[in-house]
Amino acid sequence: MSVHHLVTAATAAQSADVDPYSLTAARLWASSAAVLALGGAVVGGLALARAARSDNGGRKGAVVALVSGLIAVVGGALNLAVADGGPGTGNGVVGGALALTVGLVAVVLGGLALARSRRVRDRAAPPATSKV
Repeated sequence: MSVHHLVTAATAAQSADVDPYSLTAARLWASSAAVLALGGAVVGGLALARAARSDNGGRKGAVVALVSGLIAVVGGALNLAVADGGPGTGNGVVGGALALTVGLVAVVLGGLALARSRRVRDRAAPPATSKV
């Protein structure tokens, strides 16, 4: 079974009158993707700050931010793609949009931190000499 069929089956099982505060499968999926995106954005910001002030840089944090941001973007986009209603219908539309947006921020911060850590590392390394 594909992911689309699983998500469609989960959303089809919901009733037409979903309580605004009830936790549906789609809301859980979107909320977990949004939390992952938020964590990636925080780690990416910390990695960017660390890359600016140390030779070690924040390479691990940058990679974590990139990976978690990409996972959150895919999860949020998938949730939005299969949603058959707007906000308040139990489809996790708000969480999916938040995961998509904050996940993109995490990817950008992770990419900037990775580029800056490479630049700082290359600048700190002595030039290579070749013996002929």
